Amino acid sequence: MYIRTIGAVAVASLVAAGAYAQNVNTDSDPSAPFSTYKTYAWTPGTPSPVSLTEQRIHADVESQMSGKGMRLAQPNEAPDVYVATHVLATTQPELVANGFGPWGFSGYGAIDVKTLVKGTLVVDMYDAKTRKMVWRGVATATVSDKASKNSAKLDKALEKMFKRYPPSSN
Repeated sequence: MYIRTIGAVAVASLVAAGAYAQNVNTDSDPSAPFSTYKTYAWTPGTPSPVSLTEQRIHADVESQMSGKGMRLAQPNEAPDVYVATHVLATTQPELVANGFGPWGFSGYGAIDVKTLVKGTLVVDMYDAKTRKMVWRGVATATVSDKASKNSAKLDKALEKMFKRYPPSSN
């Protein structure tokens, strides 16, 4: 019985750890001429309900784009691509086991329900001439109640996303 309990707790811990991990995916149009894209302009997306977060997202995307050799188009200049960001937050209940004592599992415990907020950031790029989507990055992670942690997660997510831009031709 004790072994089963320890095994169940270990599995629950692994599942909980997975819930806090950041997930980043990208997709692209293999026929898009990525090597010709040098300039970009912003187009409306779905902004973060927190304006400071939206400002951080735009600044971080601009930094990543600059690192890829792209620059923001001048107001009178036609861009090569349009960029839009979308922010979505959802809540999800999580079961948290209590009852651990100083010498390990005490055998007495309860299950609490904790509400997690999952945040999703989407970065879309559209070819300015064809108006077709050519690249998308999606990052999902648990949102912290600390702005500094969220800012660090945002930086890491965008870094992971843009490591895959431009997409490889394999």
